[in-house]
Amino acid sequence: MQRLLCRLILLSCCYTGLVNAHAVVTDYSLKLQTVSAGKASQVKLNFNSNIELGLSQVFLVRTGDVEEVLSVTAGKEPGVALIDMPALDAGVYALHYKIFAADGHITEDVIHFTVQP
Repeated sequence: MQRLLCRLILLSCCYTGLVNAHAVVTDYSLKLQTVSAGKASQVKLNFNSNIELGLSQVFLVRTGDVEEVLSVTAGKEPGVALIDMPALDAGVYALHYKIFAADGHITEDVIHFTVQP
């Protein structure tokens, strides 16, 4: 009985990478590069699991909580989303995303950023 329990514990440790319940952002390009005013740009979001972009949405949040749907495409690697940003005026903005993981779980969060003049 003890051997069976040890084997089950060992097997569960081996398969933890396959049981991601939510697509969590592990990195994003806004950390490394600023968005310049008046220029269209692209933001890269890296997730810890595969994502279903056809069922996902990303919104640009402007002053006054005005949301605008943004175009999202798949990156070259699994779990990467590329968001097309319009030219923006200097100010404070946010990306509000609702991303579906390949296993069907949804993750919703907000990333705040500033556009430099």
